[in-house]
Amino acid sequence: MGDKTHTHPGAAGRAMTADHPASVRNVVLVGPSGSGKTTLVEALALTAGAVNRAGRVEDGGTVSDHDDIEHRQHRSVQLSLVPVEWDGIKINLLDTPGYADFVGELRAGLRAADAALFVVSASDGVDGATRMVWEECQAVGMPRALVVTHLESARADFEEMTRACAEAFGADDPDAVLPLYLPLRGPAGPDGHAPVTGLVGLLSQKLFDYSPGERKESEPGEDQLPGLEEARNRLIEGIIAESEDETLMDRYLGGEQVDVKTLIEDLERAVARGTFHPVLAAAPATEDARQGLGTVELLELITRGFPTPFEHPMPDVTDLDGTPRPLTPCDPEGPLVAEVVKTSSDPYVGRISLVRVFSGTLRPDDTVHVSGHGLADRGHEDHDVDEKAGALSMAFGKQQRPVEQAVAGDLVCVAKLGRAETGDTLSAKDDPLLMEPWRMPDPLLPLAIQAHSKPDEDKLSLGLSRLVAEDPTMRLEQNQDTHQVVLWCLGEAHADVALERLRSRYGVQVDVVPHKVPLRETFAGRAAGRGRHVKQSGGHGQYAICEIEVEPLPGGSGIEFVDKVVGGAVPRQFIPSVEKGVRAQAAKGIAAGHPLVDVRVTLLDGKSHSVDSSDAAFQTAGALALREAAAETRIHLLEPVAEVSVLIPDDYVGAVMSDLSSRRGRVLGTEQTGAGRTLIRAEVPEFEIGRYAIDLRSLSHGTATFSRAYARHEPMPPQVAERLREQDGDTP
Repeated sequence: MGDKTHTHPGAAGRAMTADHPASVRNVVLVGPSGSGKTTLVEALALTAGAVNRAGRVEDGGTVSDHDDIEHRQHRSVQLSLVPVEWDGIKINLLDTPGYADFVGELRAGLRAADAALFVVSASDGVDGATRMVWEECQAVGMPRALVVTHLESARADFEEMTRACAEAFGADDPDAVLPLYLPLRGPAGPDGHAPVTGLVGLLSQKLFDYSPGERKESEPGEDQLPGLEEARNRLIEGIIAESEDETLMDRYLGGEQVDVKTLIEDLERAVARGTFHPVLAAAPATEDARQGLGTVELLELITRGFPTPFEHPMPDVTDLDGTPRPLTPCDPEGPLVAEVVKTSSDPYVGRISLVRVFSGTLRPDDTVHVSGHGLADRGHEDHDVDEKAGALSMAFGKQQRPVEQAVAGDLVCVAKLGRAETGDTLSAKDDPLLMEPWRMPDPLLPLAIQAHSKPDEDKLSLGLSRLVAEDPTMRLEQNQDTHQVVLWCLGEAHADVALERLRSRYGVQVDVVPHKVPLRETFAGRAAGRGRHVKQSGGHGQYAICEIEVEPLPGGSGIEFVDKVVGGAVPRQFIPSVEKGVRAQAAKGIAAGHPLVDVRVTLLDGKSHSVDSSDAAFQTAGALALREAAAETRIHLLEPVAEVSVLIPDDYVGAVMSDLSSRRGRVLGTEQTGAGRTLIRAEVPEFEIGRYAIDLRSLSHGTATFSRAYARHEPMPPQVAERLREQDGDTP
């Protein structure tokens, strides 16, 4: 790497296609918002000749940002694909959002990629959320490299940043995170800052000067070599330590000069295995420069060091009945197995699916089986349907360039799959298969909405269904208790984007309303009630009297109805009518309009009339009796309590436990989970965790995750219940 001249960059006017998996590299860019991922993608595309000098595709849109919402919000909010070509290799660059609310897009990018490029800013350092993603990649053995950006910053220090990366990402082996090049600085300006103008390769000992606008190779001066010796020796030792040749280290320590070609080959194999993680530097091109600093070196690393799709583990595949189906990884001649990693809507083309092909070859107009399972809890109904694929294309900003096929290992955009949703499996119609979906974060921030007007109400259902089809990290709930439509999101920015897409894409204006927590009511003690429904107003009258007794039951008991009538005081045919009236009234509530639960209602006595008694009359009497009994005793409000599990770095355990206690939470226990993390288990009233997804992120600097599950309803403290009653009935 670093000693080769390249003369065959990709051309801008045609779509890049791959005829074989060996000529594909799928790379996902990972890093926090503002680290420079999108700028780096555009610099790589410019160097590879995929775009014009301004870093724009021919229609004027930026290379990877192709959602108007992104431009209005000044941040990337979705996964985008930029394919480039270098030395005959097609590189699919997957640019992911860095903001925590769009981690679902990041996970889709990780699923579609074979290697990850972690982008860190020299002026900002490494954040906790990026460390977490690194650990996820490490757990599955995904190859990784690092790129340090923002070297133009006055505070930028490449050497210090490299040490920080080794500490953050090389906990097990710091010598596995080392730079391949060192930046060279030019003369200092009036402000004393010396800009980075080139790189020197530690293995090749070549100097690559970018200051003329294009990369120029030369020999370093004698005065520059001594400063490189320590870094070069450490890099060589790190590469040899990962070499498959176990004799190489002994020979090196014995004084043998190891050939640079051997070192590069060992380096490339170690990177592809995911055991060595090189650090590179990059800076964007200027108006006068065709190549951004470090972009050639990075393209070399991707094409020569990152693995081919052959080396990507095949996700678990089954028949539709769940029978395991072993497949040869990345076989272009094998059964078709592809996965929708992103879904978007185009106003002219309709639904467009970004697909990773894992096996077989996908062609335009193929009839494919679309299978989606496992996301019913998020508003995605299980579905199996045959559909005819439309045109295949590669995305360049707002352009779609047609391609003739997509072989195993490649990524492609597929038009007109009207039923396909993100996470669905595409397979042959005569051999339907199902892939195990990737792990998606749970949306834990509720957003209650209602249509702004009657026309919006007519379009709301369709707009919401399309919205959740695109984004499986969003869950749609029609709450039967509160009668609210609730979108569960990952955070405030995620919610804002959802509302904007409803408005701009689907023409639906909605209002956000306070989210209601489903409360319950129950009796605090035993009480009796008499229901008398007697009306004589000419013609057929109504006559029904019943006497009941109500007593509280343990939580979770529901409503029990017991018949203890003797002597036929209430005719047998009307006893079910009394029960029906009691249950109907219980569903409506008897104090604050919340359903009544956990009571036993016993029918003791009553009266009837041979002519005027009826089913309707005894239903009414039963409801009246329950209301009268409620007036004779205190009614408890019951609030839902959630089981909450928080996974947190040890440094934040005290702060999180204190915060949970302030939310009326009861900590049930803690346990170490390894790698400096603690799992906290607690029970917290749902009233107190409506915005916990936001608050926990702030408290832990984005390093914590949590899950929640309904546990039970339990009595609300009197002071809290009283505060709710003072809100004029407008309870959450």
